[in-house]
Amino acid sequence: MRKASRLFEIIQILRLAAHPITAQQMAERLEVTQRSIYRDIAALQAMRVPIEGERGIGYILRPGFHLPPLMFTPEETEAIVLGMALTKRTADPELREASARVLDKIAAALPDPLREAIISRTLYAWGRVAEAPEAIDFAMIRRAIRDEETLEIDYVNEQQQATTRRIRPIAVIHYAEAAVIVGWCELREAIRNFRVDRVRDCRATGAHFRREGDRLRKLWVAGWDTSSQGTGRG
Repeated sequence: MRKASRLFEIIQILRLAAHPITAQQMAERLEVTQRSIYRDIAALQAMRVPIEGERGIGYILRPGFHLPPLMFTPEETEAIVLGMALTKRTADPELREASARVLDKIAAALPDPLREAIISRTLYAWGRVAEAPEAIDFAMIRRAIRDEETLEIDYVNEQQQATTRRIRPIAVIHYAEAAVIVGWCELREAIRNFRVDRVRDCRATGAHFRREGDRLRKLWVAGWDTSSQGTGRG
């Protein structure tokens, strides 16, 4: 987790806490060292975030501190609730867990009338929950897209032909029946779609395609048509 995200997470943990939280508890939740939490607390205090407490006892956020308000209309709030419900049905375990945290954070920041739209659970997404694939880690795929890192995959196509591909991943599509990685295939020299259930192994290469992601996504979108919504299969 990047430091900026971690600082925000620490504030959120303290905002939602009913009692002092120790650095060790925060370190376990954020999967970092206790020393990192101490440094982050000091950094937040230097930015005038009113955190009180000390090592070994715990930390609290002084009442009255507020992040910038979330100005959502009722319709926008309902859209978020439904979006998170749909996310919980995807094959990405990490995003499923994140969707619940999103709703908790938004509920804590919203005024009572809008908070009811989240707490009452009046909107649902129905249907089968997609199974997480065994051969790939969605978190690694999303990280590779953000960092513009090339991946190497062992892939089996519709004709059961096995190949090893180096791809520049640019998007993930979640369908009801399967998820698809969209990327530039260096073997085919074109945008291709790779069903995750046909990926037998996936490895980060350490090579990057810096500042190419946006261009490749524009190329992908430009090739959409009403029948395939893509530019080719693996």
